Amino acid sequence: MTMKKIIYISIGALAATAIFILAAFNGDETVATVGDKEITKDALYEKLVASSGAATLDMMISNEVVNQEADQADVKVTQEEVDAELTVYEENYGGTEALKETLAASGMTVESLKDEIKTYLKVEKIVGPEINITDEQISTYFEDNKATFEQASTVEANHIVVETQEQADKVKAKLDEGGDFAKLAAEYSTDTSNAENGGALGEFGIGEMAPEFEEAAFSMKADEISEPVKTDFGFHIIQVTNKTEAAKATLANSKEEINKILFDEALSTKYAEWLAEKTESYKIVNKLTE
Repeated sequence: MTMKKIIYISIGALAATAIFILAAFNGDETVATVGDKEITKDALYEKLVASSGAATLDMMISNEVVNQEADQADVKVTQEEVDAELTVYEENYGGTEALKETLAASGMTVESLKDEIKTYLKVEKIVGPEINITDEQISTYFEDNKATFEQASTVEANHIVVETQEQADKVKAKLDEGGDFAKLAAEYSTDTSNAENGGALGEFGIGEMAPEFEEAAFSMKADEISEPVKTDFGFHIIQVTNKTEAAKATLANSKEEINKILFDEALSTKYAEWLAEKTESYKIVNKLTE
């Protein structure tokens, strides 16, 4: 995940939380009671302003500068572009629901995230064309960070885990007779976190599983089913669904990813300079600092 993918949630969380809370009440309305003591919206507002109001307002002012500059430059962001960025976000956070949960924990919604994405894309279109990443920069970054681009050996597998050797032998016999792995996982596996999902463990690398389990899985071929393997968790029957062999990093294979990393870093720096310059050209009245 690039830095820009992390920025969206953090820059909008405080504002989204405050706006959501305050919009639901009138100024003198009670938002909470403790015994016979009342806490009003105005009191809550004062605390929010004191703790995060300045930073939130600065962010809102900056976004407005971006929006007005984008309008002047006739820079447009399409819904398709926003949706494409959102899809990347969903993939990085493990799906739509996982992203929603992460956003909710930060006081945001998908809609408020889309607003932040739209603002960022405007910045990218305005400032991005001034950025030129050279082959020399890419080559230097690759040499300095080569290890991070190497492909480690991985295995994707399902498993059925039971308590005894006898149970494991019984399940293995059913598999040898043509039994469906996913159905047998749902029926017999004691790993409740994935039994209903065919025993799916996803992709893992060396050092992530119990040693005995790992040794067996990495020695198998794709589509192979193991004999029962004993670990501290029970007796496992492993079904390898895919394997990725370790591969050395090459500049050619890493060039596109490095270009994106360097572009995002340069954009963050360039944006700060651009925003400072543009902000000076606006008449801005910030009553929190008066």
